[in-house]
Amino acid sequence: MTPETGWGLILGATLGFGLWMLVSLVPILRRPLLLHRVAPYVLDVSAGARDLIARRRVDPTRVLGVVASPVGDRLLPVVHAVLGAPEGIRRRLRQAASDETVGEFRGRQLRWSVIGAAAGAALGVAGAVQSGPPALPAVLLVMGAATGAFTVDWLLQRRAKRRLARISSELPSILEFLSLSLAAGEGLQDALRRVGAAGGSALGSELSGVVSDAAAGTSLSNALATLADELGHPGVTRSVDQMRGALERGTPLAQTLQAQALDARDAAKRDLLEAAGRKEISMLVPLVFGLLPTTVAFALWPGIHVLQVGF
Repeated sequence: MTPETGWGLILGATLGFGLWMLVSLVPILRRPLLLHRVAPYVLDVSAGARDLIARRRVDPTRVLGVVASPVGDRLLPVVHAVLGAPEGIRRRLRQAASDETVGEFRGRQLRWSVIGAAAGAALGVAGAVQSGPPALPAVLLVMGAATGAFTVDWLLQRRAKRRLARISSELPSILEFLSLSLAAGEGLQDALRRVGAAGGSALGSELSGVVSDAAAGTSLSNALATLADELGHPGVTRSVDQMRGALERGTPLAQTLQAQALDARDAAKRDLLEAAGRKEISMLVPLVFGLLPTTVAFALWPGIHVLQVGF
């Protein structure tokens, strides 16, 4: 393969992909049908109208997922073994408060894998053209695909961890607010509604969802149990168990929640001390490998220079 042929393949593929995306986004220049004109006004009563409106949304990158779906179905067990089971993905999506489904998340992973594979293959072809090893395009293609898939999963894990950390920081204040509302004579559902409407906290929005489910017909105990199972947060699970016990057995709850708030604050202090210990060790890395060698070099260099000049 000559250099001109390699660069021609890369530039031609890039131009074709860009033109395809531009053409797919161009609106169709024709009179709208009667179905399309009526559908927006009957969305509340017609599932067909909702499907018709949903089909009119164009996303050119979804074609990649449709084209690669037969191969993806055969490789699905391997993907689950490498990238995680659907249950774990569903749990992380719920913890990150994402509206995506597992299928949409897998489709996004597939799209970024294809983009990473294309970028790796392009770099590999460019390297092979410049007298590189022949296997370089295949190696970079696999590395680019793996990087795209794992990056999407890592970003989801990061979002889930950040939201769980935010819930941990909000938990003591929420429990104290609940205990105060219960001590003032309100019921548990009213106290949850008051806490959920008090601010824009992550845990408050979760409690608002529990109240909404209870208002829709689900029992408050089952809604709280669903919240604890989906979030998988230890502090929230303990608090939910106490609330469910109070609902089922009629035991007092205000003092218990106050004690749990104190325990949550103590746990936050322990986590802060552990994080400080880990950061202390990580701070030694630039000190040992950066500042200390520089100091030694500045201390020894004048003596070495004098010795070289003198002899």
